[in-house]
Amino acid sequence: MEKLSVLIINGPNLNLLGTRQPEIYGSTTFTDYLDELKDLYSNTLELEYFQSNSEGELIDCIQKYSSSVSGIIINAGAYTHTSVAIHDALANISIPKVEVHISNIHKREVFRHHSYLSPVCDGIIIGMGLKGYRLALEFILQK
Repeated sequence: MEKLSVLIINGPNLNLLGTRQPEIYGSTTFTDYLDELKDLYSNTLELEYFQSNSEGELIDCIQKYSSSVSGIIINAGAYTHTSVAIHDALANISIPKVEVHISNIHKREVFRHHSYLSPVCDGIIIGMGLKGYRLALEFILQK
């Protein structure tokens, strides 16, 4: 059985997970969590990972991988609330897309309550911590 390939994209400041506001984001680095996911899904999924603090690099990544992966999980960080360009890049692809937020954005500052990405994603997981990425993988596996 061929493994599905899923791309996980993290946006600005998510490279700081583990040290950035641990009371909100926890103390686990994303690299450590990604290793756990790779072990857990080693028989069914090939996981690709990309992180950038640059909006253009995130868009380039979406465009580059959209024809070679079975699904995309995106946590665009602050670009969620500002980027029409990332919205447009996601709108242009037909594979399953899941928007993930580690924290509950609706319990935070008002400017974080709106997402430009939600209308073009197939699912949204908010406030479940890093576990949200695993839930997103399960969703893509079921698609």
